[in-house]
Amino acid sequence: MSVLRLVLATHNAKKVPEMQAVLVEAGVDAEVADLAGYPDAPKVAETEPTFAGNALLKARAIAAHTGLPSVADDSGLRVDELNGMPGVLSARWSGRFGAVSGDVDAANLDLVLDQLADTPEERRGAEFVSAAALVLPDGREEVFEGVMRGRLLRERRGSNGFGYDPIFVPEGEERSTAEMSPAEKNAISHRGKAFRLLAAHLRGLG
Repeated sequence: MSVLRLVLATHNAKKVPEMQAVLVEAGVDAEVADLAGYPDAPKVAETEPTFAGNALLKARAIAAHTGLPSVADDSGLRVDELNGMPGVLSARWSGRFGAVSGDVDAANLDLVLDQLADTPEERRGAEFVSAAALVLPDGREEVFEGVMRGRLLRERRGSNGFGYDPIFVPEGEERSTAEMSPAEKNAISHRGKAFRLLAAHLRGLG
């Protein structure tokens, strides 16, 4: 069976070994590259109202540009008390205030904490959601979604991870995802679940 060449639509090199590990675990023989080798790859604005829509936008553009199977993911936090927001706006929830602060992740997190300041424990439910899109050069498309339910803390705990990890405690856990090791988090995370579903699908592509 030939080795599958796959492009991950990201400039975040840390995502490549994460994806590679999931593929190895699933028995998929694949070479994964990120966009570092494609400096002229198009930048894709995330204009869709859903995680799946944004992931497809990116994967379609990169598949068309490289001529290779492409994978893109979009993920974020949905807070019950905020009617599912920040959702697809998770990375830019604090808007221009986050940009001015110089630490967008911290500004986003602070804003959510402020918005939930008076929310009782029983209404602090939330979930991380990830959509992983696979687009093949022949036009075939699939989207795989993963969800990690949990609750939000009132203050930060832990120094691992990124984004909202310091205030998110998964169901069945007492630690925040920022207090977990990368391996522990990946075993239960929304992105890990989506990537494992995608890997299972890739087994049949060869």
